[in-house]
Amino acid sequence: MAEERNESLDHVDGTTETVSFDIPELDDAEFDLPTVEHPPTLESILNEVQDEDTLSILDEEDIPSAVQIFKTDSGETSSLSSQDSYLSDKPRKKDKKKILKKPVHGSVLRPCRLKSLSAQLLSAADRVDAGMPTAIAVSSLIAIGSSHGLVLVFDPKQVLKWCLGSTAVGALYGSVSALSFNRDCTRLLCGFAKGQITMWDLTNGKLIRTITDAHPQGTAILHVKFTDDLTLAVCSDSGGSVFELEFKRLIGVRTCESKCLFSGSRGEVCVIEPLHMNYTIKDHPMQDVTILAMASLSKVLVVTLRPTLKVMFMQPLKGDPATLPLLAWQFVIIQVSEKDRVIDPVLAFGRDQTIHFYQVICRGAQDIRCSGLQKIDLPYKLLSINWLNPRTLVTLDTSEKLHVIDVRSEEELEVIDISDVQLVYGSSHFKSLATGGNVSQALAYAGGQACYQSVSSHASQLFTLGTKTVNVYNIRAWSERIDFLVKQNKYHEALSLALSFYDGKAKAVVSLTGSQSKKKEIVSNLILDLVFEYVDLSMTKLCPDKGKMEELEEYYQEIVPVCVDYCLHLNRTDVLFGRIYEKFGEDIIAQGTFLECLEPYILSDKLTAIPPAVMKDFVTHYESKSMLDSVEACIVHLDIASLDIHQVVSLCWNHGLYDAIIYVYNKGMYDFCTPLEDLITLLSNAISTGKRLTNEQIKLGNKLLVYISCCLAGRAYPLGDIPPEHIEDVKNKVFDCITCLHTKNPSSDESAYPHLRCLLQFDTREFLNVLALAFEESDFNTENGIQKRQRLVDILLKIMVESIGFTPAQVGVLFTFLARQMARHENTIIVNRVLFEQVLEFLSNPEDESRHEERQQALMELIHAGGLKQFDEKKLLKLAENAKFFRVCEYLYEKRREYDKILSCYLQDPSRRYHAFNYITSIIQSERPETEKESVRKEALKSLEDLVSIDCKQAAHTVITNLASNLRDIVHKLKPQPQILFEFLQGVITYRDAQSSAINADKQVHIEADIIESYIDLMCRYKPADVYNFIKVTEGYRLEETLDICRQYKVSEATAYLLEKAGDIPGAFGIMLESVQAKLRVFTVAVQKSDESNNTITVLFQEVEAALLVIIQLCQRSSGKMDEAEREALWFPLLETVMLPLRKLKDLTDKKILQDLKAMTHHVLNSMMGYISPPAILQKILQDPAYNTGKFGEVKELIIGMLDNYNYEQTLMKTCKNLLYHDLHVHLRNLTGAASKGFVPRGDNCHLCCRSFTNSADSESVVVFRCSHCYHIGCLRSVGSVHVIDGYDNLVCYICNNARKSGRLQSSRFYRHISVSNTQPAIVQRGDTVTKEILLDPQHTQDFKYIRKSMKTKSRLAILTELARPEKSRSDRSGSKSTIFKTESFQLKLAPPPPMEL
Repeated sequence: MAEERNESLDHVDGTTETVSFDIPELDDAEFDLPTVEHPPTLESILNEVQDEDTLSILDEEDIPSAVQIFKTDSGETSSLSSQDSYLSDKPRKKDKKKILKKPVHGSVLRPCRLKSLSAQLLSAADRVDAGMPTAIAVSSLIAIGSSHGLVLVFDPKQVLKWCLGSTAVGALYGSVSALSFNRDCTRLLCGFAKGQITMWDLTNGKLIRTITDAHPQGTAILHVKFTDDLTLAVCSDSGGSVFELEFKRLIGVRTCESKCLFSGSRGEVCVIEPLHMNYTIKDHPMQDVTILAMASLSKVLVVTLRPTLKVMFMQPLKGDPATLPLLAWQFVIIQVSEKDRVIDPVLAFGRDQTIHFYQVICRGAQDIRCSGLQKIDLPYKLLSINWLNPRTLVTLDTSEKLHVIDVRSEEELEVIDISDVQLVYGSSHFKSLATGGNVSQALAYAGGQACYQSVSSHASQLFTLGTKTVNVYNIRAWSERIDFLVKQNKYHEALSLALSFYDGKAKAVVSLTGSQSKKKEIVSNLILDLVFEYVDLSMTKLCPDKGKMEELEEYYQEIVPVCVDYCLHLNRTDVLFGRIYEKFGEDIIAQGTFLECLEPYILSDKLTAIPPAVMKDFVTHYESKSMLDSVEACIVHLDIASLDIHQVVSLCWNHGLYDAIIYVYNKGMYDFCTPLEDLITLLSNAISTGKRLTNEQIKLGNKLLVYISCCLAGRAYPLGDIPPEHIEDVKNKVFDCITCLHTKNPSSDESAYPHLRCLLQFDTREFLNVLALAFEESDFNTENGIQKRQRLVDILLKIMVESIGFTPAQVGVLFTFLARQMARHENTIIVNRVLFEQVLEFLSNPEDESRHEERQQALMELIHAGGLKQFDEKKLLKLAENAKFFRVCEYLYEKRREYDKILSCYLQDPSRRYHAFNYITSIIQSERPETEKESVRKEALKSLEDLVSIDCKQAAHTVITNLASNLRDIVHKLKPQPQILFEFLQGVITYRDAQSSAINADKQVHIEADIIESYIDLMCRYKPADVYNFIKVTEGYRLEETLDICRQYKVSEATAYLLEKAGDIPGAFGIMLESVQAKLRVFTVAVQKSDESNNTITVLFQEVEAALLVIIQLCQRSSGKMDEAEREALWFPLLETVMLPLRKLKDLTDKKILQDLKAMTHHVLNSMMGYISPPAILQKILQDPAYNTGKFGEVKELIIGMLDNYNYEQTLMKTCKNLLYHDLHVHLRNLTGAASKGFVPRGDNCHLCCRSFTNSADSESVVVFRCSHCYHIGCLRSVGSVHVIDGYDNLVCYICNNARKSGRLQSSRFYRHISVSNTQPAIVQRGDTVTKEILLDPQHTQDFKYIRKSMKTKSRLAILTELARPEKSRSDRSGSKSTIFKTESFQLKLAPPPPMEL
């Protein structure tokens, strides 16, 4: 064994060569690929691909795990020391099922076909009869097995190095089913379809081992895998078992010891995958551990083979039975803290449409655990999964499409269809066809698309084995992915992909190395080059040669934003306004479009600085297009330092760009008063002309009001904030500016306070609202602020009240403002008492209907603030009543406890009328004095009409529950107003129905019959269509009186219902028949008129059908209570009515109408057949003129319908008879079986006297029960176990009966005495006849007779006897009541099937 190990280690020192294929499709010169002197290690690859701040395989938000990078939803983290508390065998469930996104990432994989290698495969098949390829293994060499048992080994240059085996061996062993290289690529294991395993020395191409007894015979090798230990391998066969193969060499003899790791009898293992350690990682705790992953159709197992065999993880695995489990290992860098990271293996296993990821955490050889990371749900079924690098996974689906997935974000990067590869499948091995197919059905079914040996990954490359070719897929370098899109003229996609590289959001990044800043610099230069190239092409080759100006503008509007976006993202405005602007400046249309495209970026504050030269062109261009409003909007978003202030100010004053003027003065010179003074002067000059202000002047005034409001609130205009150190100064200066006595250069005729006067004259209400907002600031609540506020109030009164020039409406607005401010700022605003009374009189002026609610609110606020304490309340109440300030009146009435007047206020206030009901309820149910409650009751009853008009239901509820008044009196009071009375009674009825409940009988409302009849009378007048439904569901009215009311108003449906209820069926039928006849007449006339539309005819016919259905239901309800003549008196007039239109319209050309009328006639016939004899119906039909003068074809359908009905009834009777025969037969058979069944006694002795039954001298009778207890009859009589019922002895088992009475014998039914006719025990007569003794109580006997009589029904035999009589005999006795078929309980009311259309 030591020699074997030494022999295997001879080649370990050599460096493993990375596969690099020298093929035409991958030209180094074409892609400018540098040569690699030293192959990269896994650690260097991991460090290269991932950024320092995103070193984990999975996203922080998506992965619950033990390490810090895998966070919970709550954001909690854990340190490395607390990993154990989070370890779990199952991944945590996510709140939402994830679906792979599909953004554009360019071409990630570069597909290449290995032409030389593929050609040699075809040549080997022809020359040496190698057969078709069946399996592939890749390391520093490539090995391909064939169907004839040969293995072809190629070097990285696609040169055939070895051809192992021969066709003779293939004939003996079968096809190659599995291949595996050892770690240093010096040994090759080959598994065959017939179960043999061979080992080859790849240094000399010699066969060194043939293993035939490693597993049970007759099963194919599905997998054979070397572990990192050069003397240890594992294999699995088609029986589902897994074996460990240990290679030894002792005294020059090579041997192989096999040990079963997993038996297929416990579930067939479909795939195995040992973990191959990355030996570039120093001092990793797993270097001395050998781990194997196995997956069966139901679970995944991870076991350690060395140093000891131990199961460390098991996870159930579910999926479609037609899919196989999949396994793949990968070492991944995982961030555990801000400074620490670990490299741990991650196992990806999946089946069907799901992939799970588990991290293997190792603290020592005996402390290895698995922790769930995440789960991916896919929209397709899996065939294969392979890692390309620690963050990229490639899956193969059942439609032979490769999916490149970024594991951390779960994004699908690319999909490649490889169906043209003609992938090799190993389904024949899973079905073990070479050994006779002795595998389980589950494994054979799942292995229908097995491709474990056809897809392999190595060194970030994916290999696929086809029937004629071998293909390899590499991850493209980042720049190559961009160039690939550029060559296809997809510049937008190329720039977007490059930007993702710049932002660090790209996936599957290769060859972008260096620090973060260095990476950004490299990508930034490439993006700029792409933008330059894109602009050059857009201005030359891609630009339309000819076209309208609008078309060119649309073309450039798609080009310019791309350049602006990327330059701003890279923060390279120098390039944007340098080379790019110069290029667009070559074309006047392109330049104008470029300048216009800057506007949205400026308005969104993405672009805050523009060079003066470009700004000059920008202003000039917009001025030429009369788009100066856009210039103004842009100026206020730009950095003032980038503007030519002289140019901008001149432009703004010339064109009235007031926002820009204010912005330049505020931002450029921190001057907030100069623009205010200048603009107020402009507005004052416009107002002084006395002309109506233009829209521009109104716009200026509104801007001034907003500007003043912003300044007094400490905010910048039109956006932003004033620097904190300037806020107080700005507020004071602006306040002083608007309250100044005179301007800086006053004229001789200038009025006092010109700025305030101008703003008040422009819009008094809005300016005072601005002041009201300013007064809410904290600055006006200090001692100095209160003085300023009082001063401003005095100035306003002086300007507007003590002088002229303002309308009464404007003065009224001032008074409203003063009232509100006095209410808000109690005792801080002083107003002259006379002036205060003027304020009150204005607020309560009844002639002014404008701003009514606002004036009332101002007065309410003044009252609540205590500003009216010294004012006469009577006078105030009078003012409020005149002004219809109902809330003010309510407040004053409540102080005076006049609650009835408050109710009047509610009823008069349109906005609060509905609250009157709640108010009445609150007063009546309160603890106020009874006199106050009574006043409210009287007022409510007085205003009952108003209450009903508001809500009749609520009014009724209030009257019944709170007013406690006689309902009859209220009805009498409202009788002169029938409409109001009807609504009130409707509310009463609705409330009664809502309160009707059997549970709360005490809460039910009783309404007298005459009141209900009054309501029905009113309903007949106002809503006659609702009368029928009402009387149908309502009780409590008198029948005769209600019938008279309905007759008076000719409400036919309700009248018919009441007549039927009174027992007058003919009367009800006559009314309904008249309604049907009237509707049929209208319908017939409409059909005869050719000008009627089809829709009108359809509606009329539907009305006829509805009325006909109602009258048919009446006839059916009533026919069961009538004799033959009475039934004919109902049905024949109805049939005559329905057949009448057919007689009139028989010559009509519209066949559809005739068919509808005939169908209606059929419906009547089918409905009456259960009540009228068919001969009578047939005679009536033949007597009808519409049928008796024609041919048989005209009545054929009616007769066929009757015959169908007859056949239906006859079939029903036969079926019923057969069922009864069958039931009787089964019952008699059971009784016969029970009677003929023998009873077996438990012993030869009586269970009471213990005497033997075999004694010949004993002639007493013996009884044997079904429970197998047996007794002498004399013994039973002596203990009272014989009862007499109806003259028959009922024998009871003494033991069982006593056990039942004492409770020791549990029974699921009550014990019954059963007659001896069917359950009498078997009696063996051995002597004289037993005397009968009546032991039952007489009362019990009477009760039994009553129960028997009540449960007695016609026997099945009697029914069958009646059915067996001839039809004639039964018809002769039809009038007799003795036949069972005439009893009401026996008759069936069944409708026949619809007539067949011929």
